[in-house]
Amino acid sequence: MSFTISLLSLTLSSFRLLLVLISCFSGGYSSSSSSAAPTRIGKGYRLISIEDTSDGGFLGHLQVNQKNNFYGPDIPLLQLYVKHESENRLRVHITDAEKQRWEVPYNLLPRDQPPKPKQAIGRSRKKPISVLEIAGSELIFLHTVDPFSFAVTRRSNGQTLFNSSSGGGDSFGEMVFKDQYLEISTQLPEDASLYGLGENTQPHGIKLYPNDPYTLYTTDVSAINLNTDLYGSHPVYMELRNVGDKPYAHAVLLLNSNGMDVFYRGNSLTYKLIGGVFDFYFFVGPTPLDVVDQYTSFIGRPAPMPYWSLGFHQCRWGYHNLSVVEDVVENYKKAKIPLDVIWNDDDHMDGHKDFTLNPINYPRPKLLAFLEKIHSIGMKYIVLIDPGIGVNSSYGVYQRAIANDVFIKYEGEPYLAQVWPGAVNFPDFLNPKTVAWWGDEIQRFHELVPVDGLWIDMNEASNFCSGKCTIPEGKQCPSGTGPGWECCLDCKNITKTRWDDPPYNINASGLQVPIGFKTIATSAVHYNGVLEYDAHSLYGFSQAIATHKALQGLEGKRPFILSRSTYVGSGKYAAHWTGDNKGTWEDLKYSISTVLNFGIFGVPMVGADICGFYPAPTEELCNRWIEVGAFYPFSRDHANYYSPRQELYQWESVTKSAQNALGMRYKLLPYLYTLTYFAHISGAPIARPLFFSFPAFKECHGLSTQFLLGSSLMVSPVLEQGETKVKALFPPGSWYNVFDMTQTVVSKGQYFTLDAPLHVVNVHLYQNTILPMQQGGMISKEARMTPFTLIVSFPAGASKGEAKGSLYLDNDELPEMKLGNGYSTYVELYATLDQGIVKVWSEVEEGKFALDKGWIIEKVTVLGVGGRETISALEINGSSVAPDACNVELSSMKQKHLRDLEDGQENSKSLMVNITGLKLPVGENFSMSWKMGIQG
Repeated sequence: MSFTISLLSLTLSSFRLLLVLISCFSGGYSSSSSSAAPTRIGKGYRLISIEDTSDGGFLGHLQVNQKNNFYGPDIPLLQLYVKHESENRLRVHITDAEKQRWEVPYNLLPRDQPPKPKQAIGRSRKKPISVLEIAGSELIFLHTVDPFSFAVTRRSNGQTLFNSSSGGGDSFGEMVFKDQYLEISTQLPEDASLYGLGENTQPHGIKLYPNDPYTLYTTDVSAINLNTDLYGSHPVYMELRNVGDKPYAHAVLLLNSNGMDVFYRGNSLTYKLIGGVFDFYFFVGPTPLDVVDQYTSFIGRPAPMPYWSLGFHQCRWGYHNLSVVEDVVENYKKAKIPLDVIWNDDDHMDGHKDFTLNPINYPRPKLLAFLEKIHSIGMKYIVLIDPGIGVNSSYGVYQRAIANDVFIKYEGEPYLAQVWPGAVNFPDFLNPKTVAWWGDEIQRFHELVPVDGLWIDMNEASNFCSGKCTIPEGKQCPSGTGPGWECCLDCKNITKTRWDDPPYNINASGLQVPIGFKTIATSAVHYNGVLEYDAHSLYGFSQAIATHKALQGLEGKRPFILSRSTYVGSGKYAAHWTGDNKGTWEDLKYSISTVLNFGIFGVPMVGADICGFYPAPTEELCNRWIEVGAFYPFSRDHANYYSPRQELYQWESVTKSAQNALGMRYKLLPYLYTLTYFAHISGAPIARPLFFSFPAFKECHGLSTQFLLGSSLMVSPVLEQGETKVKALFPPGSWYNVFDMTQTVVSKGQYFTLDAPLHVVNVHLYQNTILPMQQGGMISKEARMTPFTLIVSFPAGASKGEAKGSLYLDNDELPEMKLGNGYSTYVELYATLDQGIVKVWSEVEEGKFALDKGWIIEKVTVLGVGGRETISALEINGSSVAPDACNVELSSMKQKHLRDLEDGQENSKSLMVNITGLKLPVGENFSMSWKMGIQG
């Protein structure tokens, strides 16, 4: 819940005049600076020594060439550490050679530590520079001595992936390393496609757009603000380029939690940081899937998700009492719209205070009775908690927090801020005592209310005030009337330290506001003296880690956490939603790019508020949004307190669209759940840009209006008002409409115009795939126990073909998602087509779990088969089966092709073949084959 953006946008306008002055005098970000020639600061460093280390790395030292005081004094001596940490990952770490600097804590994001800086390094120490390159199996590190620069190249094709040398050009200057200003750049090929560097709402689509601003600093600014630093910080980008006709992908992570501006100019990229170190990681790829595999292997694999989390979720800020929530659940049931999870924003709380219940509106006995009822049918209940703990001497949570000394401090006292309860203090999740206290509070609350997951919001952290504040005397704060997000504390701006007023101003909130604006003062202090200035963007990440630990310790079940603020590695602990969007067609379109970006960031369980958080979507828009949102990995309708009610059953037309789109989602649940398994073991995004499967097809490199689920299921939604057709790009091959599998698109790699009346969304299955489906239902628990259908897709009309698929099943309450524990089954699915003979078979690992559950395959549908409609010689598990024997039925149907008729060819002929009445246990290997009539 956050409605602060209305106030924030108004408040930010007061900074516009200040921004002009700042831009004139500070040398910081300005709206035109991304396209203008950059300011050169100094003459860089020179390499004075480099030698190998006992751990297989290389250690060097850099000395500044010419000191200057622009943005502060230079750090005179730097330590360079280079190591190939694996065959596919190279690390380049640069820090102060004489004292420790702030880095992302190694206990939050586990990784190898470089050699510690040594205190007594002679300033004039010089050794012959004999190391010219540091070569790994595929990545090579090269350097120049003076001015120092480095390059990373790919061994297999000689391509330069990163090059910090300006080469004497004017694209950028030399490397700068000061206490509060660090700058480094890289050359880029003009035709490269870049993705990542978030979180922000990108109006130009998923590809980074030259001269758009990219600022990374976690901020409670609504997602309706374009090109603005939003809730998360992910300083990583993936680059895709074609070398000849072959695509190559790689990624670059700059692991740094300080605020930064990143300037992408098309042929170069420049980082400007306000602290920390340069800690670069290069991931070699070469495919996009390889990149995310390597990236998540380093930052942490995405969290296992419970099966029910893939169902549909309903939430609203403004469910004033329990009876409203009960009505919502009942109305979904009456409307025959699937629903798995009902949510509460802070309406269940007593005075907006965490871990409490409103005794009037959410009386515990009635709430427990409601939960028992929905739990009995498999539904789940999730509530919100904000990090701010209300300052209230009679509030047990606050009392225990004070007793355990868990809050962030300012001048030795808990830092005072304001959020929904009024005056609050913020827990310091870098403190081990805070993690233990937080876990205890979650356990206490779970004993009060057996929730099934937690939603951690406002954790950038958000503050309705700025600066140093005190509780006003003689007046109530908040007053209880008017907007709850107006600051009512007595506050004074803090500008007396260089942490509150750094020499370089990042483009915070898109308007270069002070970095302590509407958040924790940046000179506030965490555990062990860590400054908020350095740790700011880690707040939501550290809270997610603490929350995950607490939930996992409750009942030993698989946790579900939804977090608004994220950082590198957050996907290991939490899902994410894209924050406060608006019910507009533009926001619907933007949501696709943001969702796809988070798959690259290693947070695959992601979605946007369906129909928009802010008021108010039109009926047509909500129709189209559920047709997109039904295929987000995380699918939730959420609305603002001031919005009209927008549950899907509020409109008859939206009800129909929801039944259609969500009905298909619930049939696809086994496929989606298998994708979460692959996400967990390899980082593979659930929702993906088309270039993940078709990297050589340049036309899809910037495509942001369609997306894939897994490798083969393409969603092509309507994103424009009033449209009843959609122009969709189809990569080369055969594509089958999953709503009507007789409808086939045969493409050479072009756009097709598809019919898309109001209740229709186009979803197509690619050739060479085996898609496991079930029969759906109103809740995932019942849908999960229905019989399976396997959809096998061959190239349309082909005489030869192969198809593959997979299926993962487990006890989704167990914390781990893996094979080998006796509570999971994995099935590889195969099919071939050769000269009219169709074969379909499975290879099962650890089938006992599936056998115990009684899952069966009831139907096999094969698409794209060439030949005549006659089917003969059916064999199942080596035995001949006569047609109609044992209730097994065979049928075939001609498919209709939509293709480019300008090539002068006749439509290909292909068939859809159905075999029904099967009773093949999922947990046992099976094989089946039959013969199609040969085309005469």
